Amino acid sequence: MQKCIKCNRRFGWREIFKSYKWNYGPLECDNCCTIHKITIFGRCTIAFLALLPFLIVQFFLIPTDHIFLTLGGTGLMATVGFLLSPYVVRYKEGS
Repeated sequence: MQKCIKCNRRFGWREIFKSYKWNYGPLECDNCCTIHKITIFGRCTIAFLALLPFLIVQFFLIPTDHIFLTLGGTGLMATVGFLLSPYVVRYKEGS
C-alpha cells in the first residue's frame, strides 16, 4: 500500500480508491498535506488489473455457450481486479 513520501503515513484502501473518481484526482496526506498524483504507470496498472482477468476468463476458462455464465464470470473477475488495484498502484509527489 502506498505511503506518503514525506511523513511515511500509510494511505488506506478507501482513500486511494476514492482518488480514482473524477479522472484520478490527487491524494492528499492528512498529516503533512502533501499532494500525491497517480503516475501514468499507475493508471495503466489499474486498467491492466481490470482487463487481464476479464480476458483470461473470457477466452481461456469459460469458453462455453452460456452467455450469462461467461459475462457474469468475466464481470466478477474484472471487478475483483479493480478492487485490488489500490494495493499495487503508485503515486508520486505532485504540486
